[in-house]
Amino acid sequence: MNILLVEDDRDLAANIGEFLESAGHRVDYSTDGLLARRLCSECHFDAIILDVGLPGINGLDLCRWLRTVARKNTPVLMLTARDLETDVLAGFEAGADDYLRKPFSLKELAARLAAIGRRGRLGSGVLTVADLELDMATLTVTRAGLKRALTPSGLRILELLMRTSPAVVSREQLVELLWGEAPPASDAALRAHIHLLRQAIDPPGVPHLLNTIHGVGYRLAGGLDAP
Repeated sequence: MNILLVEDDRDLAANIGEFLESAGHRVDYSTDGLLARRLCSECHFDAIILDVGLPGINGLDLCRWLRTVARKNTPVLMLTARDLETDVLAGFEAGADDYLRKPFSLKELAARLAAIGRRGRLGSGVLTVADLELDMATLTVTRAGLKRALTPSGLRILELLMRTSPAVVSREQLVELLWGEAPPASDAALRAHIHLLRQAIDPPGVPHLLNTIHGVGYRLAGGLDAP
C-alpha cells in the first residue's frame, strides 16, 4: 500500500515508517497538518495514519477536510493518546475509519491497516430497505429521497445490514467485518459507528429503521419504532 503517515513525534514516526517499509509498503511522512493536507491534495494514498494532536491543523480537522472538502474516501487510521468514548466518537464523526490508542504494538497497527484497507471493497448494485437506498456504484445513500452522508465504515455496516435485512446482524459479525482478527479491546468503537449510522439514516421525523436487539446485535427493518 501507498501510505501517508502524519505524526509529529519523529521517533514514533521513524519506528512506524521502518516497520511498514519492511513489510513492503511505501510510506510518505508529514509532521504537521498543513503539509499533510497539501500531500493529500496532490497525491493518491491507499491509507492514511493520522495523529490527532498535530501542529498547523489537528488530525480531526484534517480528516474532516479530507471527507467534506477534498471528498476523498481514503481509509484513515487515527492515532490518539485519548481514551474517552467521547474522543473516539469525535474521531469517527470527523470521518476516521478506525482509531488506535497509544501506546500500541506495530503488529496491531499493521492488522488495523489491513482491516480498514478491506473495508473499501463494497459489492455492486442498489440495495433498498423501505425508503432507504444504497447505491454501491456511486456510494450514495438516500433516505426518503434525501442524500445522507456516511463514513466509509458506516457504508460497510449499512451494506451488511441491508443485505441481511430483516434478519439480525450480531455484534460479532460487525466486529469481524470492521476489524477482522484485530478487534479493539472495548466495544466503544462499534457503539460509536452505530450511533453515527443511526444519526444518518434515522433523522427526526421518519420511522426508525435501525433497531437494536439487546444482547444480540442490530437489524434494519421497516415498520419498527423501537431504536
